[in-house]
Amino acid sequence: MELIPGLPNNVALECLIRIPFDQISVGSAVCKGWKAEIQLPEFRRSRKQAGLARSVIVVAQAWIYPTRTAHLAMLSGPPFYRLAICEPETGYWSELPPVPRFPDGIPMFCHLVGVGSEVVVIGGCDPFSWQVSNSVFIYNFLSGTWRCGTDMPGGRRLFSGCDSDSVQMVYVAGGHDEDKNALKSALAYDVVKDVWIQLPDMAKSREECKGVFHNGKFHVIGGYPTESQGSFQRDAQAFDVATWQWDPVQEDFLETATCPTTCVEGGDSRLYACHNNNVTVRDGATWQVLAGLPAELCKVAFVTAWQGKLLVIGSGKYGGPHTAYVMDLKNYTWTKLDVPDEYTGHVQSGCSLEI
Repeated sequence: MELIPGLPNNVALECLIRIPFDQISVGSAVCKGWKAEIQLPEFRRSRKQAGLARSVIVVAQAWIYPTRTAHLAMLSGPPFYRLAICEPETGYWSELPPVPRFPDGIPMFCHLVGVGSEVVVIGGCDPFSWQVSNSVFIYNFLSGTWRCGTDMPGGRRLFSGCDSDSVQMVYVAGGHDEDKNALKSALAYDVVKDVWIQLPDMAKSREECKGVFHNGKFHVIGGYPTESQGSFQRDAQAFDVATWQWDPVQEDFLETATCPTTCVEGGDSRLYACHNNNVTVRDGATWQVLAGLPAELCKVAFVTAWQGKLLVIGSGKYGGPHTAYVMDLKNYTWTKLDVPDEYTGHVQSGCSLEI
């Protein structure tokens, strides 16, 4: 079957891989042939090889101009969050369709992880009842559709560490249970097979830890045990996916005992974090200051890295509008992104992926 009448299929494919990332789902709906071609792994590889792949940032962001018709009386209370998209190379911002079963706001404090061309939303709290959820939802950028995954097993947990290998697996560890007890248990989720796998327990329980997949291992950084509520610790532990075992606890992994939420993998075998108004890097076993943060980023909310760039979203004061800057990791220079007013709300979490 011809993909485009009158054209050889190899030429037609060259046309298809040039569809803008936010229109790929529209192309997939044109006909069965286009849908089948777009859903093949080769389609994504061809876009990347041709230099047409686009890095996309997805964030859980507070609504500035809500369009919900339900519960409008609650607008003066805590903010509601939606999934916003930023393409940093072009400055394009948009919004994803509502998550199934959550039309008026995504679960609060949910995890967002990128796996291939999909975004996985795990857990969080119902924005109205505040009941903790173990739900899993996956958005596919190629089809433009949501699907429900198997709920996370093992009881409800919140404030855990979570990250993915960007290919197929998502890892979750720590957090606290319904009685606010910190957890040492860990899980892996196979997005392709829709299966959860129990991992060995960590050496210690950790709440409000940060999960980072780094150098082939799932690192669970910082956090605190039940008896030290709110007192963050500096150590970390890594799960080796090759041996399916936890490495020994690394003491003094962080430079200071602080919340590790800004710690990210840079894609260059180094870890980056924002601390004391600076961007720092962990190269080997030590942290070094790379550059100062722009004055508008005194309160950092979210950090992610992709292709030699570091995106930092934050505000100049508590409760202020959020802005975004990109740092080039080659020369440590900053570029401010244009952020439309409706996308200046607080960012709770996020992830990056390549489409």
